[in-house]
Amino acid sequence: MEAPQKNLALDLVRVTESAALASARWLGKGDKNAGDQAAVDAMRLSFDSIDIAGKVIIGEGEKDEAPMLYNGETLGTGMGPRVDVAVDPVEGTNLLAFGRPNAISVVGVAPEGTMYDPGPSYYMKKLVVPHEAKDVVDINAPVEENLKNTAKALGKDVDDLVVFVLDKPRHKNLIQEIRQAGARIQLHTDGDVAGALMAVDPLAEVDIMMGTGGTPEGVLAACAIKALGGQILAKLDPQKEHEKKALAELGYDLNQIFTVDSLIKSEDVFFAATGISGGTFLKGVRYTGDGAVTHSLVIRGKTGTVRRIQAFHKWEKLMRISAVKYD
Repeated sequence: MEAPQKNLALDLVRVTESAALASARWLGKGDKNAGDQAAVDAMRLSFDSIDIAGKVIIGEGEKDEAPMLYNGETLGTGMGPRVDVAVDPVEGTNLLAFGRPNAISVVGVAPEGTMYDPGPSYYMKKLVVPHEAKDVVDINAPVEENLKNTAKALGKDVDDLVVFVLDKPRHKNLIQEIRQAGARIQLHTDGDVAGALMAVDPLAEVDIMMGTGGTPEGVLAACAIKALGGQILAKLDPQKEHEKKALAELGYDLNQIFTVDSLIKSEDVFFAATGISGGTFLKGVRYTGDGAVTHSLVIRGKTGTVRRIQAFHKWEKLMRISAVKYD
């Protein structure tokens, strides 16, 4: 038996809250870069107060190419556990810019050396299911077979299932196969981290996620999937020749199947997400005039504890001490 230990996720939620509060000011204003930059600035300042020695494994890109939270950047005070960090200050920048639902701010943390580094891989094929179906799916199996096995594991019929798919031209055949199998589909323009989370969240309408999305987003989502006991199966799926060439030159195996345990190699994982634009997954930021209300999901992998936090922020007190201008 262990004495209760510090839950880093309760610190991380302050980071995602700050990013959501700052970026939500740009909801529907058509400027995705401004919204993303506001979230990045707020997130970086918030990380400065957390006692970790963090290194960004999943970020926005190399330092010289992006004024964002970049791969290799160090975060935290430098005191405390050494950890790998995955961040997406605004997951769904287009969703935020155009006022569409399900833009979220997301952070995942795992012990140093336990988080998969995707290197030059931008895209991966993914299959995400809740814990009830984690042992009955195969990413190389036909779509209909995976849907039947998932439905059986969940005690449902195939036509009860809801499948999250990104609405992209590359998924034309996948969408047709899902429809032929009889399952229902939610098509989303962006936000495959949110889609993966919905697939493992027992309160969400989505039962399974299928299709090709971002590799960094897959690793970030795996933090939550690991904590919730679900499964993500994935294969690198380069969409352009230069990506395929870069992977080949570095010896990446495009046939390798990744699981949640190979993407995140520790149970001691922490995850936090805060809604920005609202939607079916997490409610968005609501400004009240003298403050704001946020809604967040906070997960600790070691205990499996899931917290849903509704926070009320008051400008009168917060702005006396905050370096981030929220009001």
